[in-house]
Amino acid sequence: MNDIKKIINEIKALSTNKMFSNDFLLTWDKSDDEISATFKVAEALRMLREKNISTKIFDSGLAISLFRDNSTRTRFSFTSAANLLGLEVQDLDEGKSQIAHGETVRETSNMISFMADIIGIRDDMYIGKGNAYMRDVSSYVKEGYEDGVLEQRPTLVNLQCDIDHPTQSMADMLHIINHFGGAENLKGKKIAMSWAYSPSYGKPLSVPQGIIGLMTRFGMDVSLAHPEGYEVMDHVEDVARNNAVATGGSFIKTNNMKEAFKDADIVYPKSWAPFKAMEKRTDLYAKGDNDGIKALEKELLAQNAKHTDWECTEEMMSLTKDKKALYMHCLPADITGLSCEKGEVSESVFDRYRVPLYKEAGYKPYIIAAMMFLSKVKNPSETLNNLLNQNTNRFFG
Repeated sequence: MNDIKKIINEIKALSTNKMFSNDFLLTWDKSDDEISATFKVAEALRMLREKNISTKIFDSGLAISLFRDNSTRTRFSFTSAANLLGLEVQDLDEGKSQIAHGETVRETSNMISFMADIIGIRDDMYIGKGNAYMRDVSSYVKEGYEDGVLEQRPTLVNLQCDIDHPTQSMADMLHIINHFGGAENLKGKKIAMSWAYSPSYGKPLSVPQGIIGLMTRFGMDVSLAHPEGYEVMDHVEDVARNNAVATGGSFIKTNNMKEAFKDADIVYPKSWAPFKAMEKRTDLYAKGDNDGIKALEKELLAQNAKHTDWECTEEMMSLTKDKKALYMHCLPADITGLSCEKGEVSESVFDRYRVPLYKEAGYKPYIIAAMMFLSKVKNPSETLNNLLNQNTNRFFG
């Protein structure tokens, strides 16, 4: 209980006023205090649940989920987070809605929000579309609330867009913080965010962009490694570069995976599609050019095939700090000899880190719950104290 009280007191010292009744769309939109508060609230909620103390701050209400791309971890994490706080999840299935009949984004946003407190959206497939769509929904529900259509203004959580995957990068970061015994121990730690070979194409850029956009805020030495032609968005690189200058860390780009892995404390080998190719793909879909899409897919698979040596193997891991860097992945990974013939990581490396990987994923429900909590609670430390003092059992077993 003393650990929980300590965290609650630490939250009290942080400025979170701007998070109240606001969205969580990009990590670099949030202040250092707000990022820290998200981690600490996530930890407090986790500790309370472990102590069998209810963390429900809602007696009723909806959390609306809209997934425009497939998901396992994030979908279930969103549902778990909503349930943790007392909200019921309702999926918006666009195929079963009136959207196909011409319903506008403004109308849909208001129609799903009459008793909704949270809206979670994953829209990561098309460059220039996903984050913009989230901001449109946000503006329309704000408008609906101000016009008196909605009794409350639902706040949005970005469950992955074309630019950032904040719930993933924040969960990854909380895993790193706990692994190294605190955020204060991360300065100077080297993380290799590296492209890795995949037999599929079109994987979003939002994970590597989320990693370089967040980890550089902690004084870490961040290396972004990829073959030539697999660049990410320039403006996200600028975010990482500016963060590194501000925190005394570094941001380095390299076309050499071994260079990135050398003496790394953390490695994150993950496939993604080239930014320019994803831009082209978005344009082809907008035009309905199916032949062009098929030709691009063939081109990108051939491009990937030139770099099958970009794999996280035991040999690559031997280059890392003391030959035992923390291996990370957002999952599912393309595992050589298991899920595919040739992939991002060897089976032996993946299996050795399987338990830490699952623990890494296990932070995501609490991170999402913390984002929801801070968007709905004016005084988070006071509310957490009330939950602690009420000491209501989560279950009566």
